[in-house]
Amino acid sequence: MFNKILIANRGEIAIRIIRTCNRLGISTVAVYSDADSRSLHRHLADEAVHIGESPSQKSYLDIGKIVAAAKATGAQAIHPGYGFLSEKADFAKAIQDAGLVLIGPPAEVIDVMGDKITSKELAKNAGVPVIPGTIEAIKDEKEAIAIAAEIGYPILLKPAAGGGGKGMRIVRKPEDMKDALAASRKETLKAFNDTRVFVERYIEQPRHIEIQVLADSQGHVVHLGERECSIQRRYQKVIEESPSPAVSPELRERMGRAACDLARQAKYVNAGTVEFVMDAQHNFYFLEMNTRLQVEHPVTEMVTGLDLVELQLRIAAGEPLPFDQSGVTFNGWAIEARICAEDPTRGFIPSTGMITRYAAPRGKGTRVDSGVNIGGKIDVYYDSMLAKLICHGKTREDARRMLIEALNGYHIEGVSTNIDFVTSVLCLPEFAEGALTTGFIDQHFDGGVSKRSPSLQYLQLAALAATLIYHTRTVAVRESLLHMVSDIGGKRDLGRMHQYKVRCQEDLFEAALEGTPVSGETCTIRVDGSTYRVEIPTFEFFRRRLKLNINGQNYRFRIRFEESFIFMSFNGISRLFEVYTPKEWEMMRFMPQKADQSLNNILLCPMPGLVVDVLAQKGERVFRGQNLVILESMKMESGVASPVDGVIAEVLVNKGQAVEADEVLIKFELEK
Repeated sequence: MFNKILIANRGEIAIRIIRTCNRLGISTVAVYSDADSRSLHRHLADEAVHIGESPSQKSYLDIGKIVAAAKATGAQAIHPGYGFLSEKADFAKAIQDAGLVLIGPPAEVIDVMGDKITSKELAKNAGVPVIPGTIEAIKDEKEAIAIAAEIGYPILLKPAAGGGGKGMRIVRKPEDMKDALAASRKETLKAFNDTRVFVERYIEQPRHIEIQVLADSQGHVVHLGERECSIQRRYQKVIEESPSPAVSPELRERMGRAACDLARQAKYVNAGTVEFVMDAQHNFYFLEMNTRLQVEHPVTEMVTGLDLVELQLRIAAGEPLPFDQSGVTFNGWAIEARICAEDPTRGFIPSTGMITRYAAPRGKGTRVDSGVNIGGKIDVYYDSMLAKLICHGKTREDARRMLIEALNGYHIEGVSTNIDFVTSVLCLPEFAEGALTTGFIDQHFDGGVSKRSPSLQYLQLAALAATLIYHTRTVAVRESLLHMVSDIGGKRDLGRMHQYKVRCQEDLFEAALEGTPVSGETCTIRVDGSTYRVEIPTFEFFRRRLKLNINGQNYRFRIRFEESFIFMSFNGISRLFEVYTPKEWEMMRFMPQKADQSLNNILLCPMPGLVVDVLAQKGERVFRGQNLVILESMKMESGVASPVDGVIAEVLVNKGQAVEADEVLIKFELEK
């Protein structure tokens, strides 16, 4: 086994690798850029080496600097994590040439499996089912149309290099082929400096199923079951689980055998993942092989009880696998949610800033792989993923409910996150039923907002919590002023029933509390005729999380006070709840409506980033929704659209300029 390794990565995966190394007594070396000078992974490692400026091209993607850091610190091996250089064959070769060990597969295997055409050919030779289509890159539109006529529409134009959905185009009829092929090649050239495109049949409403494999240098190969990764947005996974609700034991055995056959054919060594697409009839086809540890590996660890990083280390050190296929056992169900710094209500644009509050959920069966903590700075330079939250239960429903409750209690302030979005996905009946496809989010959401109205029960529970907080806070204020109340005259009878009107957006509820809620006791609260028995906790109003036992079941709420009102986050619902007494509600009809103070003659920058392109110029007439500026932030390019129909008066930014959130990008001529 190694004495010291260098981790060529950052954030949560670097910390996760450090955790295993600490348990095994292996020293760790972290690398960090300028932006990560105060990062958590740097401080948790035994040593840390500065490798350059904030942009990843000048730090985490600089092969020479990383190899030099490993040699200078006496590290014997390098763990690449995922992303950055983890699937770069030239990085693996440089490590080998330096006399070091890559904790991953050989360079030649990374090279072959990283090319969609050569990997598909290898899969076919191994007897693994592949999607009907071409093995070689197509020459032109005419050839693409001929192939499509043979295999049937719709077809998918797919780049030979790269991934993440870049360059992919769905074509449903011959007349669309020319434009689609041109667009695919243009985007592929920009993203991967490669114009090779091949054609395959497009599988409608597929599932994305992947098999985790392990292979040692002695030729032993095993699989660790499947992961369901169908919940995706823009080809990026959002929620993963193991096992899959669609895979039977017999199908698991067939898919696992196919994945192992491919690994043997490729002479694979270390941990890898074979990805399949599966149609509605449970036919599965090879998609690609990821020659690294996957982001979603914790769900496999939780159902098998294995530490994949430890196994990676042992395999890289030349040890044989400590078990065969019969030694792999599965226990229960695990579901993972990726927690990202992004704003779903604004088209999932990346969010940056300082984390001002951070409280992760805890408990049996709950795991958090996080790369951040309070005080951490989220920059524009790297991926938006902050953490992964994983819950394990005896059944899928147990795991789903545990994950929902854990997300309800996951509190992050300072940056926008997708916590409420992923919670709303988990709360959908279709998710609970396991009716998953890669089009699930597009089918059920418009942007980051569910197309389905929130559950009335969830709204009532949130209204109940808001009412209880409001009432308890009001009583606390009143009691703090009792010493100022005159003893002259009769005392006010506050009564045993406290009634309120609760408004959240267009919904209105009537709430009533019986008696005076006392910490440690149980009270009755009615919301629109539904009766709830609530155990009253000890209130600490500085906290932003609330746990209530309602009708014998625990619920968690995230709260934020906004003047006299309460912003509640619960089961995917994020709304401002306004609580009024009956008299206050009567007076509300006399209150003026809030005026819209937003300016419509300027275009504000939605996030910090780099201006990639300016698509309009002074004097040009533009239309509402038209992209005027392209920004790059957290490895994503996003268009900034015009808020109005109008004429541009002034363009205040240039290509290549760094901009901050709320900076004015463009001014429009005022309507006369």
